[in-house]
Amino acid sequence: MNIAFIIDNWGGIKPESNTTLRVVHEAVSRGFRVGILYPQNLTIRNNVVYGFFKIIQPFNKVPSNFSTFHQKVDFKEQMLPLRGFDAIFVRKDPPIDTTMLNFLDSISGDVFILNSVEGMRKANNKLYTAVFSDTLEDYLPVTYVSKNRDVLKRIIEESDHEKIIMKPLNGYGGSGVIVLEKSAKSNMNSLLDFYVGSGNNKNYVILQEYVEGADSGDVRILLLNGDPIGAMKRVPAKDEVRANVHAGGQVVKHAITKEEMEICRRIKPQLIKDGLHFVGIDIINGKLIEINVLSPGGIVNINRLNKTKLQKLVVDFIEEKVKESEAPIKQRMSYKEIVRNS
Repeated sequence: MNIAFIIDNWGGIKPESNTTLRVVHEAVSRGFRVGILYPQNLTIRNNVVYGFFKIIQPFNKVPSNFSTFHQKVDFKEQMLPLRGFDAIFVRKDPPIDTTMLNFLDSISGDVFILNSVEGMRKANNKLYTAVFSDTLEDYLPVTYVSKNRDVLKRIIEESDHEKIIMKPLNGYGGSGVIVLEKSAKSNMNSLLDFYVGSGNNKNYVILQEYVEGADSGDVRILLLNGDPIGAMKRVPAKDEVRANVHAGGQVVKHAITKEEMEICRRIKPQLIKDGLHFVGIDIINGKLIEINVLSPGGIVNINRLNKTKLQKLVVDFIEEKVKESEAPIKQRMSYKEIVRNS
């Protein structure tokens, strides 16, 4: 099988914690032809979408150690058509790259793309939860999104909560997340100036109800085709509101609760409908905070805590989807062969 991974930078991967590297390693271990592609290396030649790929060359023996594997990978750089790949796994960090999606649009009917182009376009990480305002009414924190400074200020002032979460729309890994206390009104104007910006370059800001229990951490659940395959709890560092590992949070083993399973059950149909086959959801005290669809992490820590290899499930799923898409083509070719030999 030919599989491509669209990532930000191979050299920037931290082998000890990177989810993408686990899946790449599994694909290489299965003997797949694996290509690495950066979004800026997409191109069009004679109306066909190509990419300047870094093709991983075969190993005599694939190293089991991920750091060694990352170091010893040998690439052959080549311009190749994207339609030559059976599957493309998009693992680029937020924010969403709309130009990249435009390139992928033209091949989405011929190549299995994880996650789907339309799904990624629709599910910009921190806005997608609004799709579930009816089905998850009791499981969503009160959320506001705006780039209007006066509106945001009024929301804060009129809120019944002593604490409110403020974060940038396009942040990830916990970047820019703060707890704003109503008692600290003297800081409100300068904070809004900083987060929203000014002129024509204003940024969207999210204001979200502070969920009690957030200081004890959040739960990250990885979903594959709508079903949970693993979870972990992330506990914030001392004097830190963010539980994200990138922000210094610690991870502990977690058994998915009935309440969390119910959230997964309710969002599954929509995720499948939107082609969002591999996502990470964040839950605090029974409230769905975010659905991460662009490059959700967590495999490394969940594997370590539970002695599992979730990357095997992910690659198994990709293989199954590719086979499903090829079955009608093979059947049609067999029918053509029957007619040809009649």
